Amino acid sequence: MPDTAARSTTTKAGANVAEFSVSELSNAIKHSLEDRFGYVRLRGEISGFRGAHASGHCYFGLKDDKSKIDAVVWRGAVSKLKIRPAEGMEVIVTGKITSYPASSKYQIVVDSMEPAGVGALMALLEERKRKLTAEGLFSAERKRKLPFLPRVIGIVTSATGAVIRDMLAGFTERFPAHVIVWPVRVQGEGSAAEIANAIRGFNLLPPVGPIPRPDVLIVARGGGSLEDLWGFNEEIVVRAAAESRIPLISAVGHETDTTLIDHAADARAPTPTKAAEWAVPKYSDLVENLGQLGVRVHVAARRSLEARRTELKSVARGLPRPADLVALPRQRFDMAQHRLASALTKNTAAHAMRIARVTARFGPHLLARRIERARDRLATAHQRSGQMLGRVTAQRRARFERVGGRLSPTVTAVRCRQGRERLDGAAARGRRAIAVRLATARRHVEARAQLLRSLSYQSVLSRGYALVRDAEGRAIRSNRAVAPGARLDIELADGRLAADVVGPGDAAAGPGTGSGARPAEQSSRTTAVTKPQRSGRSTGGPSGGQGQLF
Repeated sequence: MPDTAARSTTTKAGANVAEFSVSELSNAIKHSLEDRFGYVRLRGEISGFRGAHASGHCYFGLKDDKSKIDAVVWRGAVSKLKIRPAEGMEVIVTGKITSYPASSKYQIVVDSMEPAGVGALMALLEERKRKLTAEGLFSAERKRKLPFLPRVIGIVTSATGAVIRDMLAGFTERFPAHVIVWPVRVQGEGSAAEIANAIRGFNLLPPVGPIPRPDVLIVARGGGSLEDLWGFNEEIVVRAAAESRIPLISAVGHETDTTLIDHAADARAPTPTKAAEWAVPKYSDLVENLGQLGVRVHVAARRSLEARRTELKSVARGLPRPADLVALPRQRFDMAQHRLASALTKNTAAHAMRIARVTARFGPHLLARRIERARDRLATAHQRSGQMLGRVTAQRRARFERVGGRLSPTVTAVRCRQGRERLDGAAARGRRAIAVRLATARRHVEARAQLLRSLSYQSVLSRGYALVRDAEGRAIRSNRAVAPGARLDIELADGRLAADVVGPGDAAAGPGTGSGARPAEQSSRTTAVTKPQRSGRSTGGPSGGQGQLF
């Protein structure tokens, strides 16, 4: 009994409970949280937000006055958020409760985010408006004038709804125009990106292409709450409207609704129907104005012609008659014609008298006097030139004597000695250069001679071969080229032999019969009877020189 009691006291409570590892327990808690809560909507204030992480994920906390929970937005969900998270913003998020097993913390994975109430939206709207105003996107200097009569009109709105039907009806009623509709979502998630892409897409169209580029853009939507119109307050939409090169009309909501795109657009229409009226003029008004202008032009032209006609008549009455204008010149012409004959006669007589007086003054004595004066001037010039030549010669002689006095043979001797020293130096350098050049040439010649001796056939003769030539000094390369009785000249390494061919020879003749020897399978056609001719070592063929082996 005592042993049993001791064993029972040592047994611990729960000793038979299953054992978990830390990872198993963390995963079990994670699954319990996800199964128990799933997706929840959570309201709180953003805390600890420092912008997107390098990976693209966003990490922050949601807190109220008592508690705080960690939150994470994965990179794929960041671009789908209606608003961008900011420090201190009160938001309502929708996401899934889960845990992070590595640190035993639970968190919410956010899928969507929206401001908590209209007050937060208005605060965010005012902050964004101040930011964009500081950048100059809402300045009046950027506003452009709308075209008077656009050929093509681009509309960015929903393809379904009363807005597009009312606008098309307005165009049909006022002035039929070419309308291009870019259908987009005008509220909800992703609507801001579609509107911005539509504005930029219209601006990217080429001026001439299958789809014409609009002359004016209209961004339209019907009325709604602040949350419904929030897509037109997004920064991406406002920047696209400000960057548009095409004049843009904002027609979002009713007259009391104001969005940020209204400030960035070139014009803000109170309603979409009014935007259609602003985009094109009324056809009937144009016809009426054209008619009125035509009448005014006709009346003005008629009055101008009447005034010009009256002025012409008044001026014509003040002008004299053509006959009166030419009467006085005609009279002067007649008088001049009457005086012309007598004037010509008197002029001729006066010229004849003057010629007679001038002729009387001409005679040989005039030329004689002129020749005498020219001779006197020539003699004077000759005398003056002689005197001048004497003075110049005297000056030159004096200067030459002064220069000659300064000359000395010592200067010439010094210059000759210097020239001789330079000449001796140049001669020494020339001799050294010639010696170097000759040594270089001698080495080249010796190298060529060595190469010539190595390539000469005489080196072959020194190895036991012989060179056989005929009587003309040509080398014998085959026994078929030799006839019986032919005279041969055989050159060896240490001399030459004369031989006569007496007839066919033995096929087994040795290699010493000449350089034209063939192998044993080829039969020789000649037998040479040699006669020694000790003429010493040969240095060439019959014609002297080195000779030719081939």
